[in-house]
Amino acid sequence: MLETVNVPDHTSKGDNKQLGDFGFAGDDHVIPFEVGPLDARGRVVALGPLLDGILGRHDYPEPVARLLAEACLVAVLLGSSLKFEGKFILQTRTDGPVDMLVADFTTPGALRAYARFDADRLEALTAAGETAPDTLLGRGVLALTIDQGAYTQRYQGIVELDGTTLQEAAHTYFRQSEQIPTEIRLQVAKLVRPGEGEHWRAGGMIAQFLPEAPERLRMGDLPGGDGASEVEVEIDNAWREVQALAGTIEPGELIDPTIEPERLLYRLFHEHGVRVFPGTPVADECSCSRERIRGILEGFSAEEIVESTEDGRISVNCEFCSKSYEFDPTEFVAAN
Repeated sequence: MLETVNVPDHTSKGDNKQLGDFGFAGDDHVIPFEVGPLDARGRVVALGPLLDGILGRHDYPEPVARLLAEACLVAVLLGSSLKFEGKFILQTRTDGPVDMLVADFTTPGALRAYARFDADRLEALTAAGETAPDTLLGRGVLALTIDQGAYTQRYQGIVELDGTTLQEAAHTYFRQSEQIPTEIRLQVAKLVRPGEGEHWRAGGMIAQFLPEAPERLRMGDLPGGDGASEVEVEIDNAWREVQALAGTIEPGELIDPTIEPERLLYRLFHEHGVRVFPGTPVADECSCSRERIRGILEGFSAEEIVESTEDGRISVNCEFCSKSYEFDPTEFVAAN
């Protein structure tokens, strides 16, 4: 059984579906869901045109584009859970050829992202056929930051990256920071459509165990911890079933444009009854602006203004959207 429910959604005022109506949100939407009998909640996302925009803007090599697409999925799946105005920022810093990934999700649904990489090292590894995600990332850290804006303290979780994928690191984050049993599935692919050429697609799902009774949330300790080991903690049967069902997801199901997220949820959980809520759109949207950059430059010293000036102008390029801004340095020198 799949039930779609109408809940207040300020981002899609034209959606007037009533209880029992069935529809598909389409690409570039986050779809919340709930499986009441299994005490599970989660979200599914399918990214299409948005991903083409973000990845195509920088013309990333394919291995880099795949990594950044995964980072976008994690940022959207985790950031869309925020119940307040703010940002969820995913950032990696590693010693691999792809030494930085940044995916910045602003509620309710604005995403921007970019990657930094060493072209020579990447080319050498690609020629050798060594383009596995853990090889490209190398060793370092994954930082997941929640920012509620001015006058609030940021919350940041740090996960070690040591031969692990972003999916594995996200699991570790929930184990050590949130302590909520969580399953995450990610998939990225480049598809070829007849007459349309190549297009990027990415799909992901997060499911979490949220029973009313706190004692049902017991989890095994992480390796090296002081608590009980994984073997010593009995996994709740409801959560065990959620894990088993999530494990049946075929990689192609998450990125197949003919399998909408709502259909996938029905296939997984119809025996228990799954409630699917209206989707929230996700847009390729950068927060940079001339005013914002001007504010940063106004904080520069006169010496820094001189150092930033070239050919009589200060040029600033946004790393996320590649938009270029130019300023006359004399207005900042006068201010200083």
